[in-house]
Amino acid sequence: MKQLIVITGAGGGIGRGLSLCLAGQGHAIIATDVNAAAAAETAEQVKAAGGEAESYGLDLTQEGSVRQFWESLEGRPVSVLINNAGLQKVAKVDEFPTEQWDLLTNVLLRGTFLMTRGVLPGMRARGFGRVIHLGSIHSLVASPGKSAYVAAKHALLGFSKTLALETAGTDITSNTICPSYVHTPLVDAQIKDQARLRGLTEEDVVNRIMLEPMPKKVFITFEEIAGAVAYFMSPAARNVTGQHLAIDGGWTSQ
Repeated sequence: MKQLIVITGAGGGIGRGLSLCLAGQGHAIIATDVNAAAAAETAEQVKAAGGEAESYGLDLTQEGSVRQFWESLEGRPVSVLINNAGLQKVAKVDEFPTEQWDLLTNVLLRGTFLMTRGVLPGMRARGFGRVIHLGSIHSLVASPGKSAYVAAKHALLGFSKTLALETAGTDITSNTICPSYVHTPLVDAQIKDQARLRGLTEEDVVNRIMLEPMPKKVFITFEEIAGAVAYFMSPAARNVTGQHLAIDGGWTSQ
């Protein structure tokens, strides 16, 4: 069944990949991003591939911007929200800039809260909804230099579980997908930062830091994440809520 899906952080990386994959499954996409031009480019790529998409420039950290976004939809039946937007900053705790900590946690947590709060009234009125959060392997484990990201991604699991309890009386679910490394521009930037932080070559960062902890030793693909999204959206998952799914090549099995 065709669903109207809002995806945050859809101007590139996982958000763009999910937009293309899910539109290819026949769903309609609203691609949002703080970079309106990037979101528009994603929508154009979806349409060029034969899918249905539109874009919206949206600053998740600003309550007024989020409120304006939901008001602009004028009650259109958004049945799936994918809280995907994120960013990264690699630095030791005692060197971590306060403004970067605030920005990262505001996007990952405040933005998730604001977007979810905005979508819930419509979902409750229609008696159906799927809220899917893009967590991370760092929702489950930690890495040095990523204190803000790890803290926010761990907190996301708690938010999702609370939401699951608060929506249990209707056919609304809240779940989190926790992939290990996906080869995106965000990860490319991390490779350089990790190399500097750890005194390694970039090749060593990829092989020893990113892939070595994964028994399968391969990057996760957009298609794999989209498959998990499709499952959480499906009727078969109506009683799966407050859960997380690790797509980690066996990382957390050790």
